[in-house]
Amino acid sequence: MNIYATQVNHALTFAAKGESNHWVMMDGVAEFGGTEAASRPMEMVLFGFAGCSSSDIASILKKMRSPVEKFDILIEADRASEHPKVFTKIHLKFVFHGNGIKAKDVERAIELARTKYCPVWAMLGQVVTITSSYEIVEPTAKEE
Repeated sequence: MNIYATQVNHALTFAAKGESNHWVMMDGVAEFGGTEAASRPMEMVLFGFAGCSSSDIASILKKMRSPVEKFDILIEADRASEHPKVFTKIHLKFVFHGNGIKAKDVERAIELARTKYCPVWAMLGQVVTITSSYEIVEPTAKEE
């Protein structure tokens, strides 16, 4: 896998693209010379984690024919107070929406993403404490 990044406007703003040929922007805080025009690189790491784990879980649940209408992921991460300010703890909370979703299917999908399919989880899990939880929300009559 290859990534190309280029500095924009002599600031901490960078445009980057990978083999998928899609551009993403990254930036830093104004205090250190950034323009705050885009996500920070450490946020991008969590975006990647959210995308990797969620797409694996969605695929697994689809194969299980689980009636998930949609789901959300919330990630909370703690960072070290001293440089290089790495992540020290990451918690993923998955919120599944739909009627008749089985807890055992959700638990199995999360477990398979964690132990077998999500390379970001496997990589980060070697150096960061990662926990997860889930919630199943059945739509009310108003939501339907």
